[in-house]
Amino acid sequence: QLDLLWTRKQNVMYNLFDWPTQKHSKLIILAIANTMDLPERIMMNRVASRLVCLSTLLFRIWDCNNIVQRCIALLLVCLYLILAKLFPQLVGNVTNLSLHLQVAALSGDARRCLDICRRATEICEFARQKRTPEIVRMAHVTEAIDEMFSSPYVNAIRNASLHEQIFLKAILAEFRRAGVEEATVQQIYHHHVALCRMEGQQSPTVSEIMAICSRLGACRLLLVESSTKYLQVRVRLNLSQDDVMYALRKE
Repeated sequence: QLDLLWTRKQNVMYNLFDWPTQKHSKLIILAIANTMDLPERIMMNRVASRLVCLSTLLFRIWDCNNIVQRCIALLLVCLYLILAKLFPQLVGNVTNLSLHLQVAALSGDARRCLDICRRATEICEFARQKRTPEIVRMAHVTEAIDEMFSSPYVNAIRNASLHEQIFLKAILAEFRRAGVEEATVQQIYHHHVALCRMEGQQSPTVSEIMAICSRLGACRLLLVESSTKYLQVRVRLNLSQDDVMYALRKE
């Protein structure tokens, strides 16, 4: 995960990509990034110069149909006979299953979709111990989704102030722009001001934005660098971007 190895001096990435260039080296490095132009966007010249045999392979983000096809294929290969009994809705009416639509709208991550299927099965199994046997229904799937996206962090975001929520939106915007899951308060502040203009809100002062950052750090929603750099302090999310987007979306 190349964007997680980014540092200010980029020594980690330099050393990593320098190893294959050494004499008699047989090392091949496969690097994964969330943006296709990450080398050009963030790498210093001395790091980029190490990429002597760079070959890029682009994987497009999965949409709803991709998730449906891959998730069901995996489930059918592993447990087709069980699926035919436990997941008739998954097998018989895949394209209309709201589970996949919700997961695709959030992240495009099929692994989360499989996790929801697993948890829905567990909920159904638990219900069987108390009542008559039944198959996995959409009620179980919905309960699994609510459970997965109802962590204390998600609830804290939903109960946060308006500007705290805008600050989190600004973080997501900066992460998407830079392709790196770390940013300075100054970079986030620019997005925060732009979002305030779009939503018709008064922009906070620099002191207020630092206070917002501190409160979110105190709630452990953010990991804030311990430093006196003020606006150059770097922050990271302490939960996944998917959870933040889920918490911030309107019903």
